[in-house]
Order: sequence, then C-alpha cells, then structure tokens
Amino acid sequence: MIFKSLCRHAEIGANSYLLETANARIVLDAGMHPKHEGAEAIPHFEMLEPGSIDSAIITHSHLDHVGTLPVLLESQPQAKVFLSEETAELALALLHNSVNVMQSKRIELGITEYPLFEHRELDELKKSFVRRAIERPFNLDPAGAIRATFHDAGHILGSVGVTIEAEGKRIFYTGDVNFEDASLQKGAAFPDAPVDTIIVETTRGNHARRPDYTRASEEDAFAEAIARVLARKGSVLIPVFAIGKTQEVLAMLHRFKRQHLIPKKTPVYIGGLSTKMTNIFDNFSDVSRRQLPGFDFLTDMELETGARKNRGPIPFVSGCIYALSSGMMTEKTVSNNFARQGVLENKRHGLFFVGYADPASPGGRIRCAQQGEEVLLDPAYPPVPLHCEMQVFDFSGHSTR
Repeated sequence: MIFKSLCRHAEIGANSYLLETANARIVLDAGMHPKHEGAEAIPHFEMLEPGSIDSAIITHSHLDHVGTLPVLLESQPQAKVFLSEETAELALALLHNSVNVMQSKRIELGITEYPLFEHRELDELKKSFVRRAIERPFNLDPAGAIRATFHDAGHILGSVGVTIEAEGKRIFYTGDVNFEDASLQKGAAFPDAPVDTIIVETTRGNHARRPDYTRASEEDAFAEAIARVLARKGSVLIPVFAIGKTQEVLAMLHRFKRQHLIPKKTPVYIGGLSTKMTNIFDNFSDVSRRQLPGFDFLTDMELETGARKNRGPIPFVSGCIYALSSGMMTEKTVSNNFARQGVLENKRHGLFFVGYADPASPGGRIRCAQQGEEVLLDPAYPPVPLHCEMQVFDFSGHSTR
C-alpha cells in the first residue's frame, strides 16, 4: 500500500493525496491553494495517469479540499466521488461561486487559464457524486477491495474523517478536525478502534492555547467587545468565511441577543454567498449532528442578507454588526472594502477576527499592525491607518495540538 502527497506546495492549502493498493487507487481531497493562482493553485494531478483512479473522497466543502475537484475529474471521468450529503450541497454552491471569482480574476489579473472549469461542467460533476452517511461502511471500488466509513469530524457541516480498510490494514484519514464543541458544530466523534496508520491534519499543530482558555469565556469576551462598540455608536466588522464561520458567528449573536448581552434589535448583515451557504445549513438543521437542532438562521433570526432581489449594495451605517467574507479580507471582497472605506480609520468602530488569517493577507497585516500604523489593504488604493478597536478571538474550527 502506498500513500503519496499530490500537494504542489509544502504548506496549508490544496490538500490532495493518493492512496494506492494492489487493486485500487483512491484520491483523498482535491483542494485549490488559496495563496496561488492558475496552475500553481492545483495539486499535482499530472502525476495520475488519465483514467487511473477508482474514486475520490472529499472530506468537506472548503476550497482547499474541494476547489479543484472538477479539474481532477477532467482526466478521471470514470471516478466516483464519495462525500456526505451536506458536503455535496455546500461544495456545489462553493464551486459555482469559484467559477464567478475566476472569471473576474481573468479580467482583472489577466490569468488567461481562468476559469479552470465552467458552470455547465458542475452540472455534470454532480452525476459522479455518491453521497454517504456517517458510520455506514461502503465500498470505494467496484470489486469491494477497499471499504470506507465516514465519521463526523466536527469541523463544519458535513465534514468527515474516514476509516479505510484494505489489504488487512486500517488507515484513518482525519481531514480537518475539531474535537471541541462550538456554538453550532459539535466536536468530532471519531472511533477508538485500533488502526495501523493515522493521517492527521496539523493546521494548528504548532499552536498551544493559553492555559486559562475556555470557549465560554472567549464567547463572553466577544460579546463584551461587541457591546462596547455598539454603546459608542460604532459598528462591528467581523471577517468570516462563508461556510462554517458565518454560521458559528450567527449562533453566537443569537445567544448574545437572547441573553441581553447585546441589544436585541441590533441589525446583523451577512453577504450574498454567506446567505446561500446559510440556507443550506438551514436545510439540514433537523438532520445534522449539531447544536441548536431545528433552528433556521434565515427564518428564526432577523438578518439583513445579501441575497434579496434589487436590494443593492450592503449599506454601512452605525450601530450594526457586519459578518462579511472573506475571512482573510482578500482584496476586492466585501470585508476588505468595508475596512478600507470606513471601519479601519474610525475609532468608534470595531474589527474583530474570529478565525485564521494568513500573515501575508490583508487581514494578517491588520492583525500585525499597531494602532495608528498604516495598513495596505489593496494595492490599487492608498494604505489606511488603523484607528478602530481591533481584537482577535479564538474560535478555530481546527483542534490544537
């Protein structure tokens, strides 16, 4: 049995691996690297002979695990794609959005190979999907030489780790994993049966939390910071990823309002992509393993969403909470625009990070800046001074070491 990395870069991003036995070949994840463009963002799929794999497993719907699945299947059209029901729905929505982003980058950045795939290809892609529930074994190849079982990984809706059994061996591939209960997502439920090999993510493997950290105290500090900004008639910008982090923040804001930690009537805005993803989360509210079972964000919370027809751009006014993508505040995204056009330089406002931001990203540069220091958010515009209240809260969807 051979395990081979297909990752083009030795860092976080573009996860993809090949598991090869005497009888079958399985690809684990097919990510797109968030820091690179064009061919540099794609795993080494050229290492796979066309038509040579039996199947692929997608552990969850974040771009760095599913973003190049259509590229993989161009040369592997015979392969079946095994994933959870929730991941299938989220991944399709994400990939359609990815086409739009790549079309824009083709024009703005002159990347001629973009888009790497088109919307019509995604309609064909879903025909390859084989949706499987957690804790129910299934075959990964036609001959039944490789068996697999999904387990809830606790990272986002639909995320799984997978036990793979082949040639008398048991391999466990975690995907992205979080063992801690969050506001919405319950912690991972992995089996404790013996395995021969563990393939584990190490996103936060070099990160130790402070000894006095608790999720409850971190959420309380977050609520206090929001209340402080609203009390001085400022607004709060929370950069979020559309899948996972948006919904976790909404769950916290729901509790804060219910417990009168922040004013109940405070308007909460989310963007268009976040609205689409939140709708999918709501569709699984009664059947997924989560906190707040049956609670639908888009109907049970009073939200200002970015998906209403003819509503125009999201307005920026005082006394509001804006949970906007992208989480790293990438250039041309809504969170970047809001920071550049009014939040960062105003002492009344608050900019609160709730997830990872690469140090080289605009969000990472803000996090490293001192008060009063100018920060470059977009090379097309002048730097902006940091005068707003800025804090970083630890609500990671990845387990620490």
